[in-house]
Amino acid sequence: MRTANTRTIVIWTLVALVGAAGWSVLALARGEEVSAAWMVAAALGSYAVAYRFYSKFIAYKVLKVDKTRATPAERLNNGIDFHPTDRRVLLGHHFAAIAGAGPLVGPVLAAQMGYLPGTIWIIVGVIFAGAVQDMVVLFFSTRRDGRSLGQMAREEIGPVGGAAALVAAFAIMIILLGVLALVVVNALAASPWGTFSIGMTIPIALLMGFYLRVLRPGRVTEVSLIGVALLLLALVAGRWVAESSWADTFTLAPSTLVVWLVAYGFIASILPVWMLLAPRDYLSTFMKIGTIGLLALGVLVTLPTLKMDPVTDFASRGDGPVFAGSLFPFVFITIACGALSGFHSLISSGTTPKMIQKETQVRMIGYGSMLMESSVAVMALIAASVIDPGLYFAMNAPAGVIGTSVQSASEAVANLGYTISPDALAKAAEQVEEASLLSRTGGAPTLAVGVSEIFAKVTGDGLRAFWYHFAIMFEALFILTALDAGTRVGRFMLQDMLGNLYKPFKNVSWKPGLVITSAIVCTLWGYFLWVGVHEPLGGINQLFPIFGISNQLLAAVALAVCTTLLVKSGRLKWAWITGIPLAWDATVTLTASWQKVFSSDPRVGFFKQRSVYQDGIDRGEVLAPAKSMDDMHTIVTNSTVDGILAAVLAILIVVVIVDAARVCVRHVRRPALSTLSEAAYVESKIVAPAGLIPTREEREEEREEERRAVVGSAAPGSSGD
Repeated sequence: MRTANTRTIVIWTLVALVGAAGWSVLALARGEEVSAAWMVAAALGSYAVAYRFYSKFIAYKVLKVDKTRATPAERLNNGIDFHPTDRRVLLGHHFAAIAGAGPLVGPVLAAQMGYLPGTIWIIVGVIFAGAVQDMVVLFFSTRRDGRSLGQMAREEIGPVGGAAALVAAFAIMIILLGVLALVVVNALAASPWGTFSIGMTIPIALLMGFYLRVLRPGRVTEVSLIGVALLLLALVAGRWVAESSWADTFTLAPSTLVVWLVAYGFIASILPVWMLLAPRDYLSTFMKIGTIGLLALGVLVTLPTLKMDPVTDFASRGDGPVFAGSLFPFVFITIACGALSGFHSLISSGTTPKMIQKETQVRMIGYGSMLMESSVAVMALIAASVIDPGLYFAMNAPAGVIGTSVQSASEAVANLGYTISPDALAKAAEQVEEASLLSRTGGAPTLAVGVSEIFAKVTGDGLRAFWYHFAIMFEALFILTALDAGTRVGRFMLQDMLGNLYKPFKNVSWKPGLVITSAIVCTLWGYFLWVGVHEPLGGINQLFPIFGISNQLLAAVALAVCTTLLVKSGRLKWAWITGIPLAWDATVTLTASWQKVFSSDPRVGFFKQRSVYQDGIDRGEVLAPAKSMDDMHTIVTNSTVDGILAAVLAILIVVVIVDAARVCVRHVRRPALSTLSEAAYVESKIVAPAGLIPTREEREEEREEERRAVVGSAAPGSSGD
């Protein structure tokens, strides 16, 4: 025992030293070249220590997870929404569902401020805020029959704060789904490789679902090998298709993609969860983790230098060309999902609590999945930081700032304080087989260039274009898995809301209810997407500017609910675990909301922007980026809508927080007045490990359960007789 303890101490001391070394180099470097490998070291060392110690402390000391308690998946198993799912498959589903556009795109845009602020927030934020939120919401939802976040708020906080949470959460969910879908459409439009490969994941997932459910129940390793082999074949075949006569068949217009996405979202949200959603997300996880793992390995092998400054001048001036605003609060809003995301709380109180086998698995699935997503964000930030800063700003600054030619872009970038020649800009586009890389805003193309830069150093420059287009397709797959799970969660949220008016809707697997609510959810985000695809300034494009703020406001709702539940369930001394992240998130997000509504800078403040463009209309003048007077009127409308929505959502979240504080204070003063909506204890019959790798004790429990099953099947009168 002493030897084992000594070995453990040595191992974890080394892990901590690796992380500390990474942080030291990143923080203390002054002018010298810094390898991106130090960022990987800081991240992995921090994640390992946090998971081993902090997440275990929260799970077993604070939440007191109980492996003997039956989960909703076991008690309410109906094969549609409630279904006990192998922890490995569920880990894949949960990770794929939460890992949308945010961890890929947000850190790329935040690189405008330098690599250091983003790195600190991504790693520190996920350890103490994002992963904690995901795990605690999952735990409390599991204890409440898989209730949605808004419904938990209504039941635990009260009708006022609960109603505000229900409305805010559902409205924000529709905005998030529309934005995610738009990113997918932009990535797949005119991409036969991506369309074919991603389309093939659907039949592969159906095969995996039936394999696990009907053909070979429990054979997760077998179905994983089959799925990965078929996925790799689909990826290779996708490139063959793109270079063949079939290319036109799979080259879809944006409007066609919208129809297919809405149809897929509807079908995925009503089919039994084991049939399509869970296996497809599990399958996608192999590609996601595989690609990010290879990217990390590529960084460690090639040791690329971080070319972006640790902290740029834009961080203090707030006049960056990628997005306007100072480091505080906007870098935290821009990074979003990589560190803390309200969207995750909807998954943690949506599909996952209805599928988890054991309470003890909330640590691996809730906390662990979020660490995995944070690693994606770190790799995205690295990809943006290893390319030439001049190229970065030429790609991410709008055409109104840099012009439309490589010559004008080179001059504009020089005015920003960086240098890149026209020839270098032209060569960068030529290397990835693109006509131009200028003003390829949104973050996705920049990430693809960074990925190709790293992989090309390993495989040779001849494959740079291949890796660029692979990364574009990879991003679409990454985001689509959040769209299908999000649609199903949106259905749960709407059913919970309608269930307060008409009780049959409370049964989330009631078939008329699930069809009706799925259709409503798909129609809502599908409408915004359709208009956004056909009108560059309309539809979901109109709501895009409040995407980051609304996501972080939703995180404030989740943390407020978690803090309230910790207090009401007798865990007052541990309420700081979610209370401190709540205070930070509320401060950051409400500050950002205030600035977006009231700032006198037209690039930041919605109403100031409205005033500037309205004055332009009154003068008969067309201001960039508008190209016509109709565009001017649209921008005025959009600014007005965004300003009002930002204010309304902020007010709703303040109502939730204030009402939650009232409930907490009342409970501390008069505990007898508080009630909990927790489901009654039922003993679990399922035997399953808590983590990815079973412990010695868990393996023995599984063997004992197998022996009991064999004896039971051989007993007289059993089916085996």
